[in-house]
Amino acid sequence: MFEQQPETAPNKVKSLVEQSLRQSDPTGWFEVLYSEANGDYSQVPWARLKTNPYLLDWLNLRQPQGNGKRALVIGCGLGDDAEALAQQGFKVTAFDISTTAIAWCQQRFPNSSVTYLVTDLFALDPSWHQAFDLVFETYTIQALPLSVRPKVIQLIAPLVAPEGTLLVITLFRHTDAEPDGPPWPLSDKELNYFQELGLLETYRDSFVKDDNKAITALRIEYSWGK
Repeated sequence: MFEQQPETAPNKVKSLVEQSLRQSDPTGWFEVLYSEANGDYSQVPWARLKTNPYLLDWLNLRQPQGNGKRALVIGCGLGDDAEALAQQGFKVTAFDISTTAIAWCQQRFPNSSVTYLVTDLFALDPSWHQAFDLVFETYTIQALPLSVRPKVIQLIAPLVAPEGTLLVITLFRHTDAEPDGPPWPLSDKELNYFQELGLLETYRDSFVKDDNKAITALRIEYSWGK
């Protein structure tokens, strides 16, 4: 489930992130990465051209019936996860800050029912407040520095409808010490902030990378407390 990418891709990401952070712009590097990939998905470390395996496994386990319910995909990348949710019957909105990534999605899926939007996570549409029955976040938070995480989580939580579900897939670190990155895996202390905002963790799965037991991925479901 942890496919390898060319060594040049992670190194380039690290360089772009460092430059972006020097400019106090933690998200500015995404568009640079996608545009300079020139259509080569192997230059985007998280791009697989297939559904995230942890999402696919969740869909097989839960068998959710979208039935026109609204779903939101945060940082949708090249669109495979959004398309998988649309196939389950959800009315999907998927956004990314990268104009190139969204154009790439629209090129790959020209007849898609998904609404693909160029949107900044830090400047969301106010009408999205508690508007989505399913909010899916995978690997976006971990791509952002620890300094902005409380703000990011504070922006994501209110997107979930009162009876809705937040599904988070992330790499996990077992200590609160700041890791070397990117990515910067999330800690329990950071994840608990969702609960401080009123969401309850209702289910958690963990997955260990076969060839490196120090790397763990989590799949967590949240819903609003009563």
